[in-house]
Amino acid sequence: MPAEIRRDEVRRLVDRGAQLVEVLPSPEYEEDHIPGAIHLPLRKIETRAVEVLDRKRAVIVYCWDTA
Repeated sequence: MPAEIRRDEVRRLVDRGAQLVEVLPSPEYEEDHIPGAIHLPLRKIETRAVEVLDRKRAVIVYCWDTA
């Protein structure tokens, strides 16, 4: 179930093995991204998630938008 979490909770979950996924478009991801994050653009998440993500681990999806 999706839920909004705070930065300290993200760190705790990643330390426990959660996968941090950035869904930014490629140019934005290349410009600036969180070190260690998995790049999975939002437009490709449905088709690529199965091959990229481990179903047994929690997933944190992150997107930064200035709009």
